[in-house]
Amino acid sequence: MNFVDEASIKIEAGKGGNGCLSFRREKYIERGGPDGGDGGRGGSVYLVGDAALNTLVDFRFQPNYRAQKGGGGKGNDRTGPKGEDLYVRVPCGTSLFDEETDEYLGDINDQGETLLLAAGGRHGLGNVRFKSSTNRAPRQTTPGEPGEVRQLRLELKLIADVGLLGLPNAGKSTLISVVSAASPKIADYPFTTLVPNLGVVRLSHDQSFVVADIPGLIEGAAGGAGLGVQFLKHLSRTRLLLHLIDVAPMDGSDPVTNCRMLEDELARYSEGIAEKTRWLVFTKVDLLDAEARQGLPGLAKQIGADRYFTISAVANEGTDALMGAIAEFLAELEQAEDDERILRETHEYSLRKRQERWQKRYSAVGETDDDDDDDHDVSVHYEP
Repeated sequence: MNFVDEASIKIEAGKGGNGCLSFRREKYIERGGPDGGDGGRGGSVYLVGDAALNTLVDFRFQPNYRAQKGGGGKGNDRTGPKGEDLYVRVPCGTSLFDEETDEYLGDINDQGETLLLAAGGRHGLGNVRFKSSTNRAPRQTTPGEPGEVRQLRLELKLIADVGLLGLPNAGKSTLISVVSAASPKIADYPFTTLVPNLGVVRLSHDQSFVVADIPGLIEGAAGGAGLGVQFLKHLSRTRLLLHLIDVAPMDGSDPVTNCRMLEDELARYSEGIAEKTRWLVFTKVDLLDAEARQGLPGLAKQIGADRYFTISAVANEGTDALMGAIAEFLAELEQAEDDERILRETHEYSLRKRQERWQKRYSAVGETDDDDDDDHDVSVHYEP
């Protein structure tokens, strides 16, 4: 199955049903009057998250979606049937934009999460709605209104905990194939990875995280050069970036220069991604001798990295330590998020209880004031 992370679709909500023009016709009932019912409301179009989907390829073959229109009203004051709503399944992590105005409409991130994007048309009115004391036989009706029509752009952003970042042939695919069950294409030439790959790293029965590997970046990627720029958006949802640097590049280039170039491309593409927590990972250290390995701390200092790792995915050297550090970092991050959520919920609960207490106090004060007024309502009798 091909990986497709962008698609354009057209959605159209159902038209509302027309109102009915009808008069009551029964034996022995003279001048029965109007009894035309309203039409039914048109069906709406919703997008719903489905965790079983991981690509937008289906929308390439079916780009048009239309909800059912509402039924027309009927005699005997019967309302037409409502149009059935249409639910379009999309992968979790899909961002939605109006293609004509480029307006951001929202995200669908969770299983079963729904988002209304095209409301059904309003129903028409039957002639029974227009009867009055001066218009006893109305012949007015209104047609149903058309439903909303939208041209949407769908962008899928993979949901992963860790993103792998680096130049072509930096060892990203090899690393994800070693630490997870993913099986990306691996070869000794650049641009082997053409689409993003996801891998689940499982350290124990209850401890795992997801790693995303995107195609390598080259100079000018922020301006559209190469393949990596169109997949950079997948890194926006990650919690941690691993910047892989080949310490022995085939072209003989300087690792420090390569690192600076990639950082500049990230900054030009998105400040949000550039400011994410990023760890430096020196790859292919099995190609270095003992003397060259001693120079890696100085190399990291030149780059300005506070934390760095050295690995060789082929030799399975340093990968366990790296994965363990990532798991520890993610656990601390989740704990901090839980603490922040608990603090926020506690604060909201305290405010709510305080408001309830003040409401009870004011209510009690009001009742007391009323009682006091009653006590002072006494009559005075003067004797001559």
